[in-house]
Amino acid sequence: MTILGIDFGGTRIRAGWYSRDLQLHARDETLTLAHEPQENVIQRMIDTARRVVPPGAKVDAIGISAPSPQAYTGYIRHATVLPTWRDVPLANLISEAFGGVPTYMENDGNLAGLAEYHMGAARGADPAIYLTISTSIGGGVVIDGKLFRGVDGLAFEPGHVKYLTPDGSVRSLEEMCAGRVLGPIAQKKLAASDTPSVLRSVSVVDGKAVGQAAAQGDEFALSVVREAGWWLGLGLLNVLHMFNPAVMVLGGSVTLLGDLILDPAREVIRQYVIDPAYYHDDMIRLAKLGDDVGLVGAASYARDNFENP
Repeated sequence: MTILGIDFGGTRIRAGWYSRDLQLHARDETLTLAHEPQENVIQRMIDTARRVVPPGAKVDAIGISAPSPQAYTGYIRHATVLPTWRDVPLANLISEAFGGVPTYMENDGNLAGLAEYHMGAARGADPAIYLTISTSIGGGVVIDGKLFRGVDGLAFEPGHVKYLTPDGSVRSLEEMCAGRVLGPIAQKKLAASDTPSVLRSVSVVDGKAVGQAAAQGDEFALSVVREAGWWLGLGLLNVLHMFNPAVMVLGGSVTLLGDLILDPAREVIRQYVIDPAYYHDDMIRLAKLGDDVGLVGAASYARDNFENP
């Protein structure tokens, strides 16, 4: 069996040529250029995918990882990273471009979870939870080897769990610890204090700058990261209590902070977990598949659906 995997993101389009055992034999990628007309973006996706298919080879199934809720319908209903796209039948368009090959599409967070379950840090763990902590926070749940989608295909969105914060406002988890908020949080704290920090001499105080300063031991930056880690720990704790998973795999750019953000998260879990049996030292694992997580997820999803319609 041969599988064409496509990872369609707001920034990059990736394509991979896989055998049934999910071994990668060819790979290519290009910029999405999502600001261009959608027909241009779709054609770029098709062209990138065609480059990985060997001359004369037959494609048995196509899998697509897409940044849209309810992507399993084959449609991009809407997506934050594709603001002008509405109800685009992407799976069918890609299928037609390859002669009507069966094509299966699913949300990128869900497929990343499936990929880590099959080939990554969650291999053999059941149930397995995956969270991506990057510009935003999303994820996927794998139970008995299958994706858990919820009744309308909208599960699982851990970044949108709500909290009452100390200032009395209700905010989501991703508003407290996603990569895009670390910079604004640091800017606000800098403006409200005279605490010394290398960030005061940085031209752009964004999440990357905060992370670099924290890694260098800047105490102010470390305090921002630790606070984000505290909120992250609270989010992970709620997931633990809801699913009682075997493992929780964390991916995304924020996890590059490593123990700087994960140690505070672990401490929150240990302090507030209702029963020690929920948590063990190997519970939280870092994702292993890196940039290819979407490709592996798309390929595995296509294989499983092709063989078990």
